[in-house]
Amino acid sequence: MPIDAALKGEVLTRTDEEPKEPEEYRVILLNDDYTTMEFVVTVLMAVFHKSLTESTKIMLDVHKKGKGIVGVYSFDIAVTKINQVQQLARQNGFPLKCTMEKA
Repeated sequence: MPIDAALKGEVLTRTDEEPKEPEEYRVILLNDDYTTMEFVVTVLMAVFHKSLTESTKIMLDVHKKGKGIVGVYSFDIAVTKINQVQQLARQNGFPLKCTMEKA
């Protein structure tokens, strides 16, 4: 609809676009030879609000399989969680790595 139509008081509407769901990303913890299992469980409980049982299961996946999926989040939340993990790891002297991939 031309701009002139809007100036005449006509309502402009778009019906051809539907809102998109935000893309989702898997947050993944990666195994290393230095970060303790206890610290990984602590991070999972503190940053991701996982229960002790769920944290232990994810930690064992990280330990045995080399990586463990922590959760699926929107891009901004995933980036924030990764930054929190890396900050906690550095503050505690661990090289724990956390990454994300499209879900």
